[in-house]
Formats: sequence, C-alpha cells, structure tokens
Amino acid sequence: MRKVLLPLLALCVAACGGPVEPAGPQDSGFVTEYLTPTRIVCMAGAVENAEHLLQPYVGQVSTDEPDVIHAGLQALTIRALEAGAEMAECLGKDYLQKECTAVAQQLRTYVPDAVGNSQAAALLSIEGLMDADEASAIILGNGPEKFTSFMGYYLLEALAKGGHYAEAMRLISDYWGRMLDLGATTFWEDFNYNDAKNAGRIDEIVPEGKFDIHADGGAWCYVGLRHSFCHGWASGPTAWLSEHVLGIEPVEPGFKTVRIDPHLGDLEWAEGTFPTPYGLIEVRHQKNADGSVSSDVKLPKGVRQVK
Repeated sequence: MRKVLLPLLALCVAACGGPVEPAGPQDSGFVTEYLTPTRIVCMAGAVENAEHLLQPYVGQVSTDEPDVIHAGLQALTIRALEAGAEMAECLGKDYLQKECTAVAQQLRTYVPDAVGNSQAAALLSIEGLMDADEASAIILGNGPEKFTSFMGYYLLEALAKGGHYAEAMRLISDYWGRMLDLGATTFWEDFNYNDAKNAGRIDEIVPEGKFDIHADGGAWCYVGLRHSFCHGWASGPTAWLSEHVLGIEPVEPGFKTVRIDPHLGDLEWAEGTFPTPYGLIEVRHQKNADGSVSSDVKLPKGVRQVK
C-alpha cells in the first residue's frame, strides 16, 4: 500500500498547481491529516510498481511504452513532492517540508527522455525538466492525433509556457471541435481523434458503414458504451482559456489580488467572466490595428489588480 501512495498523490496534486493556504482551523486539520502519509512515501524507493497507476493517464495513446510512463512519473512525482513541501510549510511542518524538498531536488538531478511523446514532453516541460520550445515542437509536430482527453490540459499548458498561444487555440478548435462536429454538447471522457474520420454523430442513428464513436470506440475500461459523454477531466480548455486567453490569474489565495494578462492569438476579441469569493470578474479584450490589446476590466469590491 505504501508503494502506491506517492503516484496517487502525484496524480491528485498535479491538477492543483498553485499555492495552498488553509482557510481556517478545520481545513488545516484536514490537510494535516492527509499530508501525514507523505512522510512515509517521501522515503527513497517508495514508488515501486507506480507504472500500474500512471499507465492509463500518461501517454494514453502509447501506454505500452515504459519510457513514456517513466518520464511522466518522474515529472508528476516531483510536482507532488514540491506541492507537499509547500503545504507542509503553510502548516508549520518544517521537517516534512525539508524532507519533501530534499527528495524533489534529488529527483531533479535525473531527466528522462520524452522519446518524442507529447504527454511526456508536456509534463517534463511544465516541471522545468525540458526546454519549453523543444517540448512545444514535439506537441505541435504530433498534432491532435496524439492528444488525449485527460492529458490535453497539460499539453496546452506546455504550449503556453513556450508562448504558443495561437497554436494551442487551433489545437483546441481541432481536437475538442471534432467532438462538437459529432454532436457533443459536453466534454467526452475518452476521445481518439483518428476515430472521428469516419464516425457518425452521437445524436443520430449511426448509418451503416459509419464508425459508432460510443459503441465501437474507446480503450482500456472505456470499450463498448463505457466512456462518459460528460466528464470533467476532459474540460481542460475551460480553465486554460480563462487563464491564458482572458488572462485572469490569481496572485494571492482567494483572489485578493489578480493579474490580467490576455493572449488573444488569432482572435480579434475575447470576453468573459470569472467567479471569485467576492463576485464576478468581468473582462473584455479587443485587438487593435497595431496588434496591441485594449482591455476593459471590472473587478468586484475586495479584489485588487496588479501588474
């Protein structure tokens, strides 16, 4: 059991990312209780058999490649340990903070090869283990054919890190747009881009000779009507568009201060709202003739904008 806690924690924490600040004594106790096992799994050698947990997530289109799984595990483990160190510091657990930091630093001394895989390259780049431009080249070179519903968010994040906002938005239109072309109104749990080439729509009776994306598609545990057509883990573009296109980024926990830094790519304009504990942030960005962007930002009382 101890040997599988770390990869599980890596997968859970990897989606969280930013700073953690307990909101009060009750939250602090909850985090402390579930942070305690990290002391066990921070010991060397605690990640044996981890590939069995990561295999369905890292490189869903190439899960028979041990090198891809290893690269993803390395990146996710570092992220989990560094997030654990940050939580431990917030909670005053100095020894645990130092322990997690030391193991993460040791892991950073070895950088696995992404072996040309989009998912591995994205995770390594996000964790600073691979050059952002090199990772972006792999992701863009592989195209939407190598996207997966769950890992798509991390591929978009890696492209943003390399400054490839327009290319990322085109991939969103291509990969997730293909779901829309087939009748989607929500995000699909599992989607192989190549399956869509001769597929029937999901809101119509599938004609003879057409691929049934639901009944015939899927892999792993998703085969035969098993994959959901409404699944949160495929909804990465929603968070990504809010952060990178609308440019809304919290600077302090709880959105006490925010930074607005839009990237419109090929868009002429973008507008939207973002919920905070203080109310909605409303933004509209318009691209000018010279390529600059003019923004209209409305902040709720209690939220301050910083550069």
